[in-house]
Amino acid sequence: MTNIAQVKEKKMHGISYEDLKIGDEASFSKTVSEADIYHFAGITGDFNPLHVDKEFAKTTIFKERITHGILTAGFISTVIGMKLPGINTIYLSQNLNFLAPVKIGDTVTAQVKVMEKKDQKKIIRLQTIVKNQHDELVINGEATVMKKD
Repeated sequence: MTNIAQVKEKKMHGISYEDLKIGDEASFSKTVSEADIYHFAGITGDFNPLHVDKEFAKTTIFKERITHGILTAGFISTVIGMKLPGINTIYLSQNLNFLAPVKIGDTVTAQVKVMEKKDQKKIIRLQTIVKNQHDELVINGEATVMKKD
């Protein structure tokens, strides 16, 4: 039986490098709201009218406001930092391909999958994707992280 101290210790460190397996996966889902877009714009200073101006957005190829791509990509960070590999993971790099817009009210799911482990420095290569509620791929990418146990 696990005691409270062991449970707390696991939560503080996430999955250990040694316990990670090729093919391990985790995900995080979020419905993007108008408030999320305005908060992100306020934090980053990115008030591009494509994201915040309904009338302007009608004149674009999207015909409506869309979520900042980096806001959507941020959900990948949620998975990496909180679930897989979790706490004590250091982001080294991330590449992203933005494939489709995310609109207000869309529910997106960020998924991370362990593709490779480099034992000498505890480096992990991760497949990173985000899909919308229609199972359409909106972001495809790859991250490299280091696990500090």
